[in-house]
Amino acid sequence: MTRIHPSSFVSPGAELDSSVVVGPFCYIGSKVRIGAGTVLGPHVTIQSKTTIGEDNRFTGQASIGGLPQDLKYAGEESGLVIGDRNVIREFVTINIGTAAGSWITTIGNDNLLMACSHVAHDCVLEDEIVIGNNVLLAGHVRIEDQVVVSGGSAVNHFVTIGRNAMVGGMARVVKDVPPFMMLEGSPARVRGVNTIGLRRRGFSDEAISQLRDAYRRLFAEDRPLSLAIQEMEARGGWGPEVSRLLSFLHDMERGYQGRYRESLRRPPAGEAEAGG
Repeated sequence: MTRIHPSSFVSPGAELDSSVVVGPFCYIGSKVRIGAGTVLGPHVTIQSKTTIGEDNRFTGQASIGGLPQDLKYAGEESGLVIGDRNVIREFVTINIGTAAGSWITTIGNDNLLMACSHVAHDCVLEDEIVIGNNVLLAGHVRIEDQVVVSGGSAVNHFVTIGRNAMVGGMARVVKDVPPFMMLEGSPARVRGVNTIGLRRRGFSDEAISQLRDAYRRLFAEDRPLSLAIQEMEARGGWGPEVSRLLSFLHDMERGYQGRYRESLRRPPAGEAEAGG
C-alpha cells in the first residue's frame, strides 16, 4: 500500500504505485501518474498532466508540472514526462510543455537536477545528465546524453547542448554547444575538448586525440567555421565522434543565430519568446 504522510494531499484521480512514498506536506494533482519505487520528500508539489517513472527521488520543496512561464500559453492540456532513476533536489522547478512547442517537457533517465535549477516548457533532457545548482534552462532547450551543466549557468531558449559536452559555471549559453566540447564564459565559447569527462565515460585515447585535432582545426584557428568544416570533411578518415561533431556543426551553421532548433520553429514576426 502507498505510504502517504497524513499531512499530504493526493487528489482523486491520481495514480500512484503501491510502493510510492509521499512525505509530509506534499500536493499531488488529479492527473499525476507516479511509478514504482519513487519517493517524494517534504513539500513537493506535482501537478498538471505529469507522468513520472520508477525509482525517482524528489528530495523536497520541488515544484513539478507547473504552468509554463510563456505568455503564449493559453491553458492547453500539455504535459510533463519524467523517466526512471532521476534525482530531483531541493527547490527544482520543471514546467509542462506548450502547444507552440512539443506539448510535452521530457526528462529522461538517470539524471541529477541539483538545487534551485529550472527546466522550462518544452525542454528535452536525455539521459545521465548533471544540471548544477541554480542552472536556468529557458524554453525548448534540448540536452543530449551525459552532459554536465555547471552551477549558475543560463541557457537561451532553443539551444541544443550536444552529448558529452561540459558547460562551465556561470556561463551564458546563447548558441548550440557542440558535442564532446567544453564551454565557458559570458557569452560562452568553446575552450577545448571535455577530456576528463570523456575519459570517465570510457572513450578511447584515439577518439580523444581525434577530437583534440578537430578542436584545433575548427575552433583554435582564426578562420570561418564553415571553411574548417569543409576541409575536415574533404580530408576524411575521422572516427564516429568527430563525424558526429561535424554533423552537429552543420546543423548549427544552418540554425538561427547559431541555434538549430530555433530555425525549425521560430515565433511569428514581432513576437518574442518569454524566457523560461
